[in-house]
Amino acid sequence: MPDEEVDDAVEAGLPLEAPETPTLEILRHSAAHLMAAAVVELFPGAQYDVGPSIQDGFFYNFQLPDGATFSETDLARIEARMQELVKKRIPFEREVLPREEAGALFAELGQDFKVDIIDRMPDSVDRVGIYRTGDFVDLCRGPHVRDTGKLKATRLLRVAGVYWRGDERNQQLQRIYGTAWFSREELDAYLERLAEAERRDHRRIGRDLDLFSVSEELGGGLVLWHPKGGLIRGLIEDHWREAHRRGGYEQVFSPHIAQRTLWETSKHVDFYAESMYSPMDVDGRPYQLKPMNCPFHILIYKDRLRSYRELPIRLAELGTVYRYERSGVLHGLLRVRGFTQDDAHIFCRPDQIEEEIGRVVDFSMEMFRTFGFDQVSIYLSTKPEKAIGSDEQWRAAEAALERQLRNRGIDVVINPGDGAFYGPKIDMKVHDALGREWQCATVQFDFSQPENFGIEYIGEDGDRHRPVMVHRALLGSMERFFGVLIEHYAGHFPLWLAPVQCVVATVQDDVPAVVELGEGIASRMAAAGLRAEVSAKAGERLGARIRDAKLQRVPYIVVVGAKDVERGDDVVSLEDTRRGTKGEAVAVDELIARLRTEVEEKRPS
Repeated sequence: MPDEEVDDAVEAGLPLEAPETPTLEILRHSAAHLMAAAVVELFPGAQYDVGPSIQDGFFYNFQLPDGATFSETDLARIEARMQELVKKRIPFEREVLPREEAGALFAELGQDFKVDIIDRMPDSVDRVGIYRTGDFVDLCRGPHVRDTGKLKATRLLRVAGVYWRGDERNQQLQRIYGTAWFSREELDAYLERLAEAERRDHRRIGRDLDLFSVSEELGGGLVLWHPKGGLIRGLIEDHWREAHRRGGYEQVFSPHIAQRTLWETSKHVDFYAESMYSPMDVDGRPYQLKPMNCPFHILIYKDRLRSYRELPIRLAELGTVYRYERSGVLHGLLRVRGFTQDDAHIFCRPDQIEEEIGRVVDFSMEMFRTFGFDQVSIYLSTKPEKAIGSDEQWRAAEAALERQLRNRGIDVVINPGDGAFYGPKIDMKVHDALGREWQCATVQFDFSQPENFGIEYIGEDGDRHRPVMVHRALLGSMERFFGVLIEHYAGHFPLWLAPVQCVVATVQDDVPAVVELGEGIASRMAAAGLRAEVSAKAGERLGARIRDAKLQRVPYIVVVGAKDVERGDDVVSLEDTRRGTKGEAVAVDELIARLRTEVEEKRPS
């Protein structure tokens, strides 16, 4: 169990009063205790582990006797019992007990997880805090709301399996997730957001639109890109390459494995080993699947001695890397084991570093806007506990990053201790259509890797100097970014990314002239660089074909029939599925020009 979970139970001072105006965090942690109180009443012998508040809700881990598990029916029972306890307005009562007395209390209750927490507390701790909610008692520092009557807007959401203390070698527990809000109106609004998030789930949409798949036969966390998904990925990568060429980057390529000594030099073996795959033996030497691309780019730089006139050197790569993720956290495209980073490394003189950081920030914001993300949150992560480099180096680097953000009028959130082991970083999180944050771009200052690899340049003074290095990714990874893009647009991609941009649906499929007209329009659109398909299926009603095109999120549908053939004026009926307009009469040439302009301008949907 993480140390902070032990800390949460340690008494830190005098008993805490329930606040007059509790925060959502306090409300949700109180709701977790309420849920646990209901569970131990309904399931005698249930053991409870930890139950913190989390973003938008709370959870509690349980182990039921005799290997029993919770069902959906059980969730309804627990929630009903919670509401009964709410009506009783049971107070949250805090006590401070000697450590030994608290251990004896939980041992008597048969709560082995709580006894374990007490046993793992530092020797200096001699008193701990507990809270009672009726007959339920738990280790907790608090504070909580005054009584259960404050918890009227709660809802249990789902059950998941987890390992005790997050270790796959330990027994599996069941985690019940819930949410709590100050009012039922807020709760209802949140549940609607959850329902909309479910409708936008990239895994379901990816399957419905035939974009990608994952397979246990292939291996967890490894993605198969289907033709339509591959087409979209190719368009994203084409834009990425062109933008990087304009931005002064040079594209490079590197292998998927390297001798393990490379990762020893970079210190990844010391600081990142748990996320790396086991080495493989090649001719008696250990080789490593690459978890990142930076050492390869350093070797490209190091291949010859550089002059100060060459700097900055910006090397970019769409490089596939492999990182071990626990099977329990794998999630569609968002958490995978093999992914392609849109990676780049900048080698520059110390006097160039701030300008380069500013360029990367501007480049990132421009890239986000192209894909329809206008709102971005910026975080500055500082020195972690395990790190390379002196405090002075870290302070100087952190100040340089913060200056560039402040100079642009960007509001910065400081994220203490979350930097990379080799330097501080800027994280950029885009907000999707539902207001959710997604980590994409990262800009990392690195004064250590140039030292580790001994890279240099000849300065204007003729002496050898050490360059400074910047690691950066804009989209993060192709897999994760594509998953975010799917959910942001709910599969209704901007026209320039849509696999099929227009479907030409024919009304009378048994009339050759009608089919010929439809095929001719599709051919003219294809000749103009647009992706168009003809939907002419004998025996299938027009309405069914139009409905199928809409389910496939095709942006435009053109309908042609015998009357259009007879009229011969090259005017068709157009439906815009994204905006819900239909029946617009438009000349084919005008339609082609309109679609080409929308594609070239890369307009968001």
